[in-house]
Amino acid sequence: MMRTLSLFARGTASPLAKLALAVGVAAAPLAFGSKALAQDTIRFGAPLPLTGALAPEALKQQQGYNLWAEEVNKAGGIDVGGKKMKVEIVYTDYQSNTPRAVQAAEQLITQEKVHFLFSPFGSGAAKAASTVSERYKVPTIASTASSVQVYDQGYKYLFGTFTPNDTLTTPLTELVVKQAPHVKRVAILARNDLFPLAIAQEMEKSARANNLEVVSFEKYAINTMDHSSALAQIKALKPEWIFATGYINDLVLLRKQMGDQRIEAEVVTMIAGPAYQEFIDAAGAGAENISSAAWWHPAVKYEGVDLFKTADNYVKLFEAKYNVTPDYAQASSSVSGELFRLAIEKAGSLDRDKVRDELANMDVMTFWGPVRFGPTGQINSLEPPVFQIQGGKAVVVYPAEIKQGDLRLGVK
Repeated sequence: MMRTLSLFARGTASPLAKLALAVGVAAAPLAFGSKALAQDTIRFGAPLPLTGALAPEALKQQQGYNLWAEEVNKAGGIDVGGKKMKVEIVYTDYQSNTPRAVQAAEQLITQEKVHFLFSPFGSGAAKAASTVSERYKVPTIASTASSVQVYDQGYKYLFGTFTPNDTLTTPLTELVVKQAPHVKRVAILARNDLFPLAIAQEMEKSARANNLEVVSFEKYAINTMDHSSALAQIKALKPEWIFATGYINDLVLLRKQMGDQRIEAEVVTMIAGPAYQEFIDAAGAGAENISSAAWWHPAVKYEGVDLFKTADNYVKLFEAKYNVTPDYAQASSSVSGELFRLAIEKAGSLDRDKVRDELANMDVMTFWGPVRFGPTGQINSLEPPVFQIQGGKAVVVYPAEIKQGDLRLGVK
């Protein structure tokens, strides 16, 4: 049974909502919500995996959405044709189960009567749920979906803030080839799920395009707890570069089991775990020199027209609220809300088709970076940074404009 949590009616969380936020996502299934203020608020639906294996990722999205809603409501709300309207976010927990994500999206549209929708977490669930928002013609922004398969369905109402996966793997590969020309052999280990597998496949293409030998390409099932056999095979092949994909819990476990087998390589890249402070904390010394890439980093220096203006200001507000530095998942969720606000205000209406058209024609600078959506609805205007864990922190090593250090070799 899916349960709904409604936050920020009139911009202020109720005491129960505050309790849910204070104790984290485990409290989110507490069922409450209000439709009484629907005429005074703009309701945004957010189906998230608030429980289950993907709950850590869901918390990040929830934090990003909540900060955005709080800041918008502090500023008086969204201007809809001269009338200020407050923001309300309605969450539904689909328990890390993709079929339930589809049901959750439909529930938010048909029962909770939300005006607009944020996609579920990740490419797989976002793709599945997009059929619902398209059927009901509800503008939807995916804040954590990068795989082109999500957007190549010919849909008109889906937009996404992540560039395609090759925008991560191509600059990463070119950087390694340039700085470590002796690295020739790559082993790839991918979670068998839409985004992790898709980005691993893009890595394979990038490697071959740069004359690297892919000595192994292995997939592991969702919820795999023992990687010893796959890692033993990789160790025997002696690759100079190990490239692994998955989510936080997957990659923390994988890194630990690499250490157990004393696997070493010149380069070890993991996507997407190292972008999160939780990975760095959990992996400890094992995180050192792990490289990765993501769609945003606090070091970016854009000057935006959005509510947050700059990455520095966004980080300041986020840290004041949550006492932790935001990563790309939280920032993407916040900018997704801002893109809705900008589109609604330009449309001067809550008419879904008018808002959809404003999103399709959007060309703005934000703290996230320049935002323009391509013909499929996927953003095509960003240059994602490559970074590496050095001294317990994520250090940007590409692009040159925001570079904080050089790529280091050697992972033990």
